[in-house]
Amino acid sequence: MADAYTAESIKVLEGLEGVRKRPSMYIGSTGKDGLHHLIYEIVDNSVDEALAGYCTEIKVSLGKDGSATIEDNGRGIPVDIHPIYKIPAIEVALTKLHAGGKFDKKSYMISGGLHGVGTSVVNALTIKMIVKVKRDGNIYEQEYSRGNPQTKLKIVGKCPVNETGTIITFWPDKEIFSTVDFDYKVLETRFREIAFLNSGLKIILYDEEKSKQEEFIASGGLVEFVKWLNKSKESLHKPVYFKREQENTVVEVSIQYNEGYQENIFGFVNTINTVEGGTHVFGFKTALTRVINDYAKRKGIIKEESFSGEDVREGLTAIISIKIPNPQFEGQTKTKLGNSEIKGFVDSIVTSALSEYFEENPMIARKIVSKAESAAKARMAAKKAKELVRRKNAFSLGGLPGKLTDCSTKKAEEAELYIVEGDSAAGPGKEGRDRNTQAILPLRGKILNVEKSNQIKALSSEEITNMITAIGTGIGENFDIEKLRYHKIVIMTDADVDGGHIKTLMLTFFFRFMPKLIENGNIYAAMPPLYRIRKGQKDYYVYSDEELKKLLDKLDGNASNVTRFKGLGEMSAQQLWDTTMNPQTRKIKKIFIDDAVEADATFSMLMGDDVQARKVFISENAKEANLDI
Repeated sequence: MADAYTAESIKVLEGLEGVRKRPSMYIGSTGKDGLHHLIYEIVDNSVDEALAGYCTEIKVSLGKDGSATIEDNGRGIPVDIHPIYKIPAIEVALTKLHAGGKFDKKSYMISGGLHGVGTSVVNALTIKMIVKVKRDGNIYEQEYSRGNPQTKLKIVGKCPVNETGTIITFWPDKEIFSTVDFDYKVLETRFREIAFLNSGLKIILYDEEKSKQEEFIASGGLVEFVKWLNKSKESLHKPVYFKREQENTVVEVSIQYNEGYQENIFGFVNTINTVEGGTHVFGFKTALTRVINDYAKRKGIIKEESFSGEDVREGLTAIISIKIPNPQFEGQTKTKLGNSEIKGFVDSIVTSALSEYFEENPMIARKIVSKAESAAKARMAAKKAKELVRRKNAFSLGGLPGKLTDCSTKKAEEAELYIVEGDSAAGPGKEGRDRNTQAILPLRGKILNVEKSNQIKALSSEEITNMITAIGTGIGENFDIEKLRYHKIVIMTDADVDGGHIKTLMLTFFFRFMPKLIENGNIYAAMPPLYRIRKGQKDYYVYSDEELKKLLDKLDGNASNVTRFKGLGEMSAQQLWDTTMNPQTRKIKKIFIDDAVEADATFSMLMGDDVQARKVFISENAKEANLDI
């Protein structure tokens, strides 16, 4: 008999209990990203105070005890008694979902912390939270644990009457998060963005354990942001910048073209990085294509066939920052803007402002049009190259590259493609694999560095066209994820310097030509072992020198012939299967983009022409790198 489904089956989660039951609904995950989201939610509220004109400085401190403290000089959360709940307003804001000043347009005309759930969600997911408020010459304090007040709001000190602000200290709950260690580098990236997007706002980041402090302030705003993004590239002109305000909506845009071939467009809404874009980015792209085509036709540069969107965006770095009263985000983590009216609004403003700029700056306009013209010629040449590739592949089985040893399953969700360094590694890979689900594609040496190459040169590379054909999705505007032939694409290279370089070249290719595969979680890196340790008849495999030392200590040094694997080709088919390819025992890393702005800057620096920046990066990160000496 089925269980009775009655009124008693309907459970009501009181207060913030629902947040603790389903934290990922509110902060995206309970891993590293979700942990840092706690700080972002509190900082977003401080930024809202800055947007409202009341806050000029935010300080974020990471304590030795695992705490995070966010202090601002805004107005301070109200402490007077709430007329309905009959408790201090600060307690309402910290214990009730969808409570806050964001719903009252008198308090915040524009805000990033839209839903009024930020501070209360953080409160629910922390083992301890201490809130201090400076208002009316008094310092108020209240303590919470897992969303529940532990003390009454009380006055704990005095301050000057004109000194206001909020100080929130919290300790993440280990019962919720898989890690509670904050990453200075991750926070540094986010706060640099916020400073660029809020001209004149100072953000201080301090790490108590490392005694490290950094200040972020950008008086030049978006112009400085674009320059920073292009610092490792050769720019074509000074940044273009314009700002328009209409009906409580502010649109700010800065663009600058460089000599490279990649497009980098970053959209922000009320300082929130909308990593999946949205209607504001769509409106910008539409306007940019139209304005450049109109200008080129008016000046007689093109007559009939127009530039495509890809043509006009080649080598473009752009920031679109909008501030609107009622943003509609997809999800609490705010990754995509959905306001339909914003597309036309941004389109109209960009069309007007950019057309005006081109007329006033004809030399810059002509450089941009010339860049688009070169891109269009390369596109036509690339189109012919694609046709040649298609015709060539028609001679191999099923239109697939001849070097591909395919799997038998036709279900993409079950299929895995191992992209392997060299024929010597491909041999044991082909022999030891699961033939039903695992395909092998060997590469010959190091593939082309696409960071420094245009599409026509990339498509003339046999290794790159083999990868594109095998994967099946196409690239650029023709990319179609529905045609993906393998849901897991695993980069498998030797565990040495050359292998690391090949892996970086392949990641650069995926980031620049097929970024959706990374965003969709389809790209992985295999982790072959560095050593095999044999004791008696038993083999142990370890993946780092540190792991080797621990194992040898455990075995009391009693191991016969420790073997260092210099390459995958040195392994037998059985060893490669046991250590690297068997889904039950292997270790593989999923590749994901933590921050698109930082990822672009890192790839440009590592794979571009700025040798000095690369030297600095290597010297700063050498201790953390796996170096083969």
